[in-house]
Amino acid sequence: MKQGLGTQLRHLIELLDGAVQAAYAEAGLDYRPRYTPVMRALAGGQSCSVSQIAESAGITQPAATQTIALMLKEGWLVAQASPTDARQKLLRLSAQGERLLPQLQACWRATAAAAASLDADLPQPLSDTLASAIAALEQRPFSERIRNAKE
Repeated sequence: MKQGLGTQLRHLIELLDGAVQAAYAEAGLDYRPRYTPVMRALAGGQSCSVSQIAESAGITQPAATQTIALMLKEGWLVAQASPTDARQKLLRLSAQGERLLPQLQACWRATAAAAASLDADLPQPLSDTLASAIAALEQRPFSERIRNAKE
């Protein structure tokens, strides 16, 4: 029996994230793959708000907020009040985050090469398929497709 789309996607993420997590551990890093979009957004040394990080990383603001909370707790980031709006926090890499950035960037390069290798092994690159699926869902959301299927 063919697995459903959601089951297949969760399994794919488990396979990819598990291997990436293992690569970080092998590099001696106590680091979660979910931190990468935030780290990349802050890698240039600038301070950013949560909404700026979410936009730069291509993730939702609630996802960014949850990830940032974990990263603050684990010492990867530091927060300070914005000089122009005390209600807004500005985030930047901590000394720990800055110190480990070169090791992380080496892991990211290896991960990108592995992704290119996977794409080369497939009839159509997975990255292209995912980009097409995202674009199609942005044009016509899955919730709309479900509603239409019920009619």
